[in-house]
Amino acid sequence: MFDAHPPTGSHVPLAERLRPSHLCDVIGQAHLLGEGMPLRAAFEAGLPHSMILWGPPGVGKTTLARVLANSCDLKFISISAVLGGVKDIRDAVEIAQFEMQTHNKPSLIFVDEVHRFNKSQQDAFLPHVESGLFVFIGATTENPSFEVNNALLSRARVYVLKSLNPQELQELSHRALETVNRQFSPEALDLLIQWADGDARRFLNALESVANTTRGPAGTKTEPVSEALAAKTLGQSIRRFDKGGDTFYDQISALHKSVRGSDPDAALYWLCRMLEAGADPLYLGRRLVRMASEDIGLADPRALQICLDAVAAFERLGAPEGELALAQATVYLACAAKSNAVYTAYKAAKALIAQRGTDPVPDHLRNAPTRLMKEIGLGKTYRYAHDEPDGYAAGERYFPEEVGEPVFYQPVERGLEIKIAEKLRWLADKDKASKKRSQ
Repeated sequence: MFDAHPPTGSHVPLAERLRPSHLCDVIGQAHLLGEGMPLRAAFEAGLPHSMILWGPPGVGKTTLARVLANSCDLKFISISAVLGGVKDIRDAVEIAQFEMQTHNKPSLIFVDEVHRFNKSQQDAFLPHVESGLFVFIGATTENPSFEVNNALLSRARVYVLKSLNPQELQELSHRALETVNRQFSPEALDLLIQWADGDARRFLNALESVANTTRGPAGTKTEPVSEALAAKTLGQSIRRFDKGGDTFYDQISALHKSVRGSDPDAALYWLCRMLEAGADPLYLGRRLVRMASEDIGLADPRALQICLDAVAAFERLGAPEGELALAQATVYLACAAKSNAVYTAYKAAKALIAQRGTDPVPDHLRNAPTRLMKEIGLGKTYRYAHDEPDGYAAGERYFPEEVGEPVFYQPVERGLEIKIAEKLRWLADKDKASKKRSQ
């Protein structure tokens, strides 16, 4: 399932016909392609490198890969991880080997939806990336931190692509209208832009569909497509976005902030609005789980379990029955006691690790499964907390010596964290008493 050249011909969808072949024709991604930006520098220097392009559908991942191949004069080989397998990888490698033997230069292998490949399939690329046989570009809509092997990630730079904004889609419409030879009213174009929600392919496919559906008989004068006519042609799916053009992630943000602000009515409104608009309920469920940890945490640990149960209920029941479980979880989150103490502590711990790097594990905390390791004293002075008074080894240290004793987690005076704070203060008093005794 690979191809070296994009399809051509009048039967090809508009989105494919308008795909740019040069960097100057690419619309969007100014944070990567603007003057002095990292990806533009690679294009202009003619020094391609392996990369992962991470972003939503229709933002130009395939286009950038093709443009890079053109600008660096590399053979472009495309594999679909949805349809392909090990045989396709082998075939692509053979083509790349032939190209290297014939022209003494690498090929560019583009893997669409790379997260669909399993670990062994992703590993198949590693030796060829290492040898310089080809430049590897993977495209994914999923977080590569979770979906792409660490070995492959370490050999590729990750670039985050963004949805096209309304101005960029408006610029794209100028090119599209010249190709479809059909006029649209400004209101109709605005409606299509709202409906596309930053997805260039979705926008172009919709524009082409509306243009072809509303075209009059040959030889007759055709009026510009109106907003009403465009809405009628698009059908019910137009409900996905309102007239104000709110983007999907703006609505997610509104839901999250309504929960954080303890407004169950507003939170329920945004949840229902997105469900009615066709948002993936399981995606919304995952966001609720995130809110339970980020904004509620240990102030009410039940919130996380309620969200997990709601997701499981939807997976079992589906829509519309399962949507009520998501609504129940949303209202609970909004009404629950709030704390971001765990979230703040997590970020502070990550920041310290990033700053310090890898400090050694103290000897008394290290595992000692062999005789030699025991003989050199690993784990020897460790104090088993269950054998200590109150089940607590007062004064024991668990950080590396070089790190000191930073405090990340500071519970708030709300919900269960009131009790947690009392427990931590009690333990701290025992530590102080132990230190006094040892002095």
